[in-house]
Amino acid sequence: MQASDRFNINSQLEHLQAKYVGTGHADLTRFEWAVNIHRDSYASYVGHYPILAYFAVAENESIGRERYNFMQKMLLPCGLPPEREDD
Repeated sequence: MQASDRFNINSQLEHLQAKYVGTGHADLTRFEWAVNIHRDSYASYVGHYPILAYFAVAENESIGRERYNFMQKMLLPCGLPPEREDD
């Protein structure tokens, strides 16, 4: 592998990380990573009707109520962010 190939791969990765928030970056905290994972999961549940129907049956709720609950959980999926330590 040549240096130009390595630079090209890194520039492609930086482009993806700038374009899609969920791909992460070097300065991403553990909390931010967990929030991205949870939000992606909830978005998938809401966007795929059979999964949403499965959750509705499992929790004995209507599909609309489950959709609403998942949308509400997307606001703060992991609770409030931890206190930041400014160095």
